[in-house]
Amino acid sequence: MNSTTIDSPLGPITVRVDQAGAVTSVLFGDPDVPAPRSAASDAAAEQLREYFDGARTRFDLRLNPAGTVFQRRVWAALSEIPYGRTTSYGELARRIGQPAAARAVGLANGRNPLAIVVPCHRVIGASGTLTGYAGGLHRKRWLLNHESVAQHRLP
Repeated sequence: MNSTTIDSPLGPITVRVDQAGAVTSVLFGDPDVPAPRSAASDAAAEQLREYFDGARTRFDLRLNPAGTVFQRRVWAALSEIPYGRTTSYGELARRIGQPAAARAVGLANGRNPLAIVVPCHRVIGASGTLTGYAGGLHRKRWLLNHESVAQHRLP
């Protein structure tokens, strides 16, 4: 396992990659156990810097998060939410063909190990309210505002 930690407007963010160079996690904070850096972890970290600079709206990374089949389906659906847009847990459940699974979708969303890259911050309550976010609601609010502002600057 290799990792790179960057400073961001939201505090330190650590990117971990496996031996094949696929991203396994993007987490807020410094790593519990330091790992050596690699070209793959540095490249993923650079894409995060570009995101924070407002120059990147989609990530081009090989991903390998650990999760159940259901969680991976939810995370794949999260990746399809356009930059600067939001959706609800219920709508996400409908997108994966399980309209009654909004709570399960919420749980899978909360276990997303790829913060920002798999944009779980773009899921909000059906009423439009900000709901839980593993990184904290202040970070979710910041990310949504960042994408809204940056979207207006894009050509």
